[in-house]
Amino acid sequence: FRHNDVEHLDHVLCNAVVEGQPLTNRPWKKIMVMVEGIYSMEGEICELPGIVAVAKKYKAYMYVDEAHSIGALGPTGRGVCEATGVDPADIDILMGTFTKSFGAMGGYVASSKKFVDYLRSHSCGNFVACSMSGVVAEQIVTALRIIDGEDGTNLGRVKLQDIRDNSTYFRNELIKMGCQVLGDENSPVIPVMLYVPSKIELFHALCMERGLAVVTVGFPAVPLNGARTRFCISAAHTREQLEGAIEKIREVVDILRLRYNESAW
Repeated sequence: FRHNDVEHLDHVLCNAVVEGQPLTNRPWKKIMVMVEGIYSMEGEICELPGIVAVAKKYKAYMYVDEAHSIGALGPTGRGVCEATGVDPADIDILMGTFTKSFGAMGGYVASSKKFVDYLRSHSCGNFVACSMSGVVAEQIVTALRIIDGEDGTNLGRVKLQDIRDNSTYFRNELIKMGCQVLGDENSPVIPVMLYVPSKIELFHALCMERGLAVVTVGFPAVPLNGARTRFCISAAHTREQLEGAIEKIREVVDILRLRYNESAW
């Protein structure tokens, strides 16, 4: 279905239920709706309440990828469900990573015991790869305790506020600069449009010359004319670091003429 479009999802699911499979028109045995908590290339927060309602209407399964939203969204960092007021029990499969907010390795799948047992017995990543080390497991548990405030401090709450403040500051500065910035206000994923494919490598090289490591994205991860750079903001960034990065980005933006939101006249 079209990106984050609840009405179009309703249309797609209705057609799938009514028409069935192509050629045979046999009913689908299972239909799964897959979304991201924060869309990694757009920086937008998922319209989860509306999508869940539509999935329930047509008895479709829900799969949510929380790679960028867990530990960053919601009053206590519990992710997109908490941020949007959706009951996690309404999500059939919740998946996330431990490599971002938790500063560790690996990831998790939260679902029914039957589904998790099936993954454990059929997933090559589980029975061929090595087990998670004790150090990494302890890092994850410690991060969870800090986020929940179980360590006896308010560090988790402070970090959650810092990532929101840093994201808002960085996004607003890029918008003031005249860049075309995608995404929602509280999203720590901040894409800036480059559009022209030839500017992908130039933007990356010019930023590296200034000591700024950036991620640039081109086709096929995004449309051919949708090249962009993506900034991922952390609670650990200081205001001085962000201000320094903005000044370096401003120089590159001027060189490559990326102020798309400013009039050319």
